[in-house]
Amino acid sequence: MTTPAPGPADGPTEIRPASRWPAVLTWRAHDNSRMESVRVTVNGNRIRAAGRMIGCAGDEHPAFSASYDLVTDEAGATRRLSLRTTTAAGERHASISRDEENYWLVDAGGTHVRSTFGGALDVDVVLSPFFNTLPIRRFGLQNAVGDVQVPVVYVRLPDLLVQEAELTYSSASDGINVLSPVSSATLTVDPEGFVLDYPGLAERA
Repeated sequence: MTTPAPGPADGPTEIRPASRWPAVLTWRAHDNSRMESVRVTVNGNRIRAAGRMIGCAGDEHPAFSASYDLVTDEAGATRRLSLRTTTAAGERHASISRDEENYWLVDAGGTHVRSTFGGALDVDVVLSPFFNTLPIRRFGLQNAVGDVQVPVVYVRLPDLLVQEAELTYSSASDGINVLSPVSSATLTVDPEGFVLDYPGLAERA
């Protein structure tokens, strides 16, 4: 028995918009000395990201490449992050993860650390505009005006030095000001909280 093809009497076919995710986001440094590209998957507040950075030699750092893999929990807080950097001097690796008691386990360059890092739930990687997205989305700063103090596990590139730090995020009508250990700038973000422009650092291509 042949089933007839649906016709107009069957009603219109629902067309669902394609999901934006996964997506590849790319930033270019304003002075063209670095690029960062990351494949991002978003499921609710959970984020998975695999990214790469390439930097030319300059006053702040030697020529380097870096790659990272990030997984957050269902609240958008960092659960684990692995990083690898390569310079002319060789390679470095770091593994950073947060356990159920909110202790961070850091294995970097033969150094093993277990610490709360001041109650941090986020990791911030210097030179990367992507990692600013994590607290912005977690606190909903793309949709609200407010100030928050954000303790972070702060990772420097390319040496992968890991330390405790605190960032201040202040959202207003003109953007989100970020005060970090190395700079202060007013970021613009898209409606989902992903950075569009970080003055002095990079802008999304």
